[in-house]
Amino acid sequence: MRCFTILSFCVMFCVNCFAQRQDTMLNTAQTMMAKSNKLTIGGYAEIDYNQPISSDFIKNGKLDVHRLVMLFGYKFSKKTQFVTEIEYEHVKEVFVEQAFLSHQLAKNVNLNAGLILIPMGIVNEYHEPTTFNGVERPNLDKYIVPSTWREIGVGLSGRVQNLSLRYQAYLVNGLASYNGSAILSGQNGFRSGRQKGAKTIASSPNFTGKVEYYGLGNVKFGFSTYLGKTQSSRFDGLERSNEFAIAQADSTVVGLYMVGADYRWNRGGFQSRGQLNYGKVTNSNAYNKFTGSDVGSAIGGFYLEAGYDVFHHRKNTKSQLVPFCRFEKYNTHQATGEIEQNAAFARTEITSGLTWKLNSGAALKADYQWFKNGASDDATGQINFGVGIWFN
Repeated sequence: MRCFTILSFCVMFCVNCFAQRQDTMLNTAQTMMAKSNKLTIGGYAEIDYNQPISSDFIKNGKLDVHRLVMLFGYKFSKKTQFVTEIEYEHVKEVFVEQAFLSHQLAKNVNLNAGLILIPMGIVNEYHEPTTFNGVERPNLDKYIVPSTWREIGVGLSGRVQNLSLRYQAYLVNGLASYNGSAILSGQNGFRSGRQKGAKTIASSPNFTGKVEYYGLGNVKFGFSTYLGKTQSSRFDGLERSNEFAIAQADSTVVGLYMVGADYRWNRGGFQSRGQLNYGKVTNSNAYNKFTGSDVGSAIGGFYLEAGYDVFHHRKNTKSQLVPFCRFEKYNTHQATGEIEQNAAFARTEITSGLTWKLNSGAALKADYQWFKNGASDDATGQINFGVGIWFN
């Protein structure tokens, strides 16, 4: 928690010492809503090749049209808009990643309702393939922040212009933890609990919010939180007077209280970003005992990344060539309560490679990943190649 204290001090110092700046780091939905067009169409795609490396075994590589996404925005009036994101994963799976109505209540105050991205971390909201280095997204944003994390909810978003702050605050349905059997696990954290707006179980509302500071020009800081309980089918149809059945249902629910901090910094050809997340899980002992699962009582991790555009000094070019390196450390068993801690869930990863941006909307990527966990002295490796596009 000391890291959050230091970062909080830095942000408050910046708020008081620097003049107002323009917020130039917008995600796809924000960019589409800022346009004057009545109908806006966009999209992005990722095509990947992953080749595991082993000195002991022959392993097949995997070629995959990982994601193909179409985005649509419609402006009913200057104040009322609708944005949706429809994704095809692995060619045959179809998901809706966003679908929300936005209405301007006042200057810099918007009411948003529908299927909304949880404002936690960087990649969950900024996940277009040309906005991040590496063929694959950081695994912190898979196992700790279960990207792409979206739920149905309602809330407010906007800016405090004189402080260079962007804010979001929503009430949403929670992650699912039980539907006849345990949904959550120590290995995957809360990832399997994403309900994605599909016949969502709703038993108690959750809160999520984020504040971003953009007053330093090429630096943006973000602080986010998620507070609430998971949802369980066990409550459906229970008699309010049946205390035993209600106690059993309570054992299928855990509380998740997560905080996050992140930054993005670009100066000249230098690029850097980082993220830190910590989640406290309550009632995990009762949950594990009732369901037979192994959910930790705390999860967390961080990553730091740096890169440099070697084409930065070239005039009259929109192309970028960025060698980069990312270090990740995360643990879905950071604390475990009454169950035994599994050292294999403490993971360390290094990703190093090249991103060649042909322009702002098209990129070729190549990298090598090194994986290690606390249960073994041996590390594994993987080579990745990818194509990424984004337009709006």
